[in-house]
Amino acid sequence: MDILISKEHRILTMQFNRPEKKNAITGAMYQTMADALKDAESDAEVRAILIIGLPQIFTAGNDLEDFMKNPPQGVDAPVYRFLWNISHAGKPIVAAVSGAAVGIGTTLLMHCDLVYAAESAKFSMPFSQLGLCPEAASSLLFPQIVGYQRAAEKLMLGEPFLADEAHQMGLVNKVVADDKVNDFARDQAMKLAALPASSIRATKRLMKAEHITAIEAQMTEESKYFGAMLSAPEAKEAFAAFFQKRKPDFSQFD
Repeated sequence: MDILISKEHRILTMQFNRPEKKNAITGAMYQTMADALKDAESDAEVRAILIIGLPQIFTAGNDLEDFMKNPPQGVDAPVYRFLWNISHAGKPIVAAVSGAAVGIGTTLLMHCDLVYAAESAKFSMPFSQLGLCPEAASSLLFPQIVGYQRAAEKLMLGEPFLADEAHQMGLVNKVVADDKVNDFARDQAMKLAALPASSIRATKRLMKAEHITAIEAQMTEESKYFGAMLSAPEAKEAFAAFFQKRKPDFSQFD
């Protein structure tokens, strides 16, 4: 299975498990995660949610081949169902990142409550490099988390940044040794699961309530731009260059 779903100690764990493709996410994987998040909301046995990758890779982001064959069409597309469910989750979400977290691998973290990075973690949001724009309301949330100038640098240039910088910016709570990060995040999730569920949910709801309408609106706006840009010449050139293993040439576009 490309996404491993397990439930133990009142924690629902979702693990990226597609090492041969660097955990690149397909539509089917998004659907699996969306369904798991939805089911967790009504499952009284689930007190916390944990998202992890593999020791060498969190996720390379979207599987571009699958993405081009099956581009998201409307709010019912698996990727948008996943984004809606993770952004509206009432139960606490903990994430542990090892290795690369590309694109949505970084933006999904902005909807998590606790994020822990391995020393090897490397984050990037190369949307502009693909002729696209940010998603997951990251154009709203990332400036709120790190400040406008830092967000502009990471979202416009799309260059990778390492765990220590992510911690210093406030994107992650703590940097942990590579061989301990998943266990540390699980321990944190277990702490949450042991606390009164109603208190944890109320605390999260109160912190998120002011922003949820803005997040919904920003996701809608981003999806409009994203859908239009996906079929534009710049994105076609970027994707062609990716598959041809060459540097894209955007000089021909205004």
